[in-house]
Amino acid sequence: MNQAMIYLDGRGIPRDDVLLQSLRAATGFDQMGIQEGETVALLLRNDFAFFEVQHAAAAIGAYSVPINWHGKIEEVCYVLNDAKPRVLVAHADLLAPLRAHIPAGVQVLVVPTPPEVTARYGIADDAAPPGVGETSWPDWCKAFEPWSAPPKRARGTIIYTSGSTGHPKGVKRDPATPEQTQAHVQLIERVYGVTPGVRALVTGPLYHSAPNGYGRQAFMVAEELVLQSKFDAEETLALIEKHRITNAVMVPTMFVRILKLPKEVRERYDVSSLRWVTHTGAPCPKEVKQALMEWWGPIIYETYGGTEVGTATLATPQDWLEHPGSVGVPTPGTRIAFYGEDGKPAPEGEPGEIYMRVPAYADFTYLNHAEKRRSAEKDGLISVGDVGYLRNGRLYLCDRRSDMVISGGTNIYPAEIEMVLTQCPGVQDCAVFGIPDEDFGESLAAAVELVPGAKLSVRDIQQYLESHLAKYKVPKRVDFHASLPREDSGKIFKRRLREPFWKDVARKI
Repeated sequence: MNQAMIYLDGRGIPRDDVLLQSLRAATGFDQMGIQEGETVALLLRNDFAFFEVQHAAAAIGAYSVPINWHGKIEEVCYVLNDAKPRVLVAHADLLAPLRAHIPAGVQVLVVPTPPEVTARYGIADDAAPPGVGETSWPDWCKAFEPWSAPPKRARGTIIYTSGSTGHPKGVKRDPATPEQTQAHVQLIERVYGVTPGVRALVTGPLYHSAPNGYGRQAFMVAEELVLQSKFDAEETLALIEKHRITNAVMVPTMFVRILKLPKEVRERYDVSSLRWVTHTGAPCPKEVKQALMEWWGPIIYETYGGTEVGTATLATPQDWLEHPGSVGVPTPGTRIAFYGEDGKPAPEGEPGEIYMRVPAYADFTYLNHAEKRRSAEKDGLISVGDVGYLRNGRLYLCDRRSDMVISGGTNIYPAEIEMVLTQCPGVQDCAVFGIPDEDFGESLAAAVELVPGAKLSVRDIQQYLESHLAKYKVPKRVDFHASLPREDSGKIFKRRLREPFWKDVARKI
């Protein structure tokens, strides 16, 4: 039987080597005095070391805390101060600007930044290795014998939500019961198709909940697990062909970028090995999903949920083709309810704030913010701030409640506008949000990134939207950006676009 392999941008190592390193690290963490229920922080791009740290923490019953490394110094330090890890494992180049800001009492272990990553991100050579006097993660691990004691009750991962306002909140789950663990494995199989022998591709950063959950399961059962350190549309097609990828998880922005490759580039690669591609993270424009299924076949699955609640719905390709626009039916045992602005149940079929409970996930609290956890619950169900409605047993999303714009007393959902604007010829990506307006309270603004070489005016954008949407949904202000602030997953930092408009305004809505 061939040995399972893990690849990073084309360089592969046996999975057993990663597991052995994680067992050595578990012994090291234990000797460091890390107790069950304490935390280990990761500031790592997609790399073999990510799995080494997570599995080491799980073996001794500690929580792993992946940090969004796109954050500014203040944002990273907020998580470190909030999660209070005993140790931080970080890529050398990411650690460089943080050295003077690491909280006291946090031991730092440095992972040399892989050459594939330094080349991809244009990192200077002197930023890649550990600095003078710093402890190298590989050298540190070698000093310990592999962990041989029975693994302790795994505590999982604390994922920090990227809320649109305020500081992010760490979602800390109770230890799962054996029944929940089994149900969770079955759910991952159901929504991602991850079963023994698959060849899986991870395109998004592992600090996000969906790539993390999918990646951890694939690490244990896949014949090959291929990591991209940074998403690139053409490279994704090349990796699918080279490794005969069967399964992948993506976000709609990745679909858009792949489809916008020139036809001759798309046809250059054989993607016939694909069997199951799940998308999550945001609603996908109908035209985009349809175009991709015409090319890749009916293999596109859609899931919806949240860091707090887990995976709440699943739309199979066949179900979506029959009910386009829905995000699927509830996963086994999941309960969903909708509440209006008055806190009362919304009329059947009418939009309302979505509250959910997925039994395959253990209950959670917001780390150090129990009061916010209580405010998110209603009748035993949890809200992640989205608005939607149920029709024919299927969930349809309107928008995030926090993104909703109230202009002249009318509720406007930017996601609807963004889905249309993404289809405008010449538009690469966009974000729509509310800005202060003396007459209407809020008005709409659009930040637009054009395809290289495209030439569009503000009026071109507005006319395109006017041909597809009601006039009140057309942004009054349109700004063009050379590039929008985003993560490798394609997720746009909308908060960074919105904040300058509200900086000197007392109110925030």
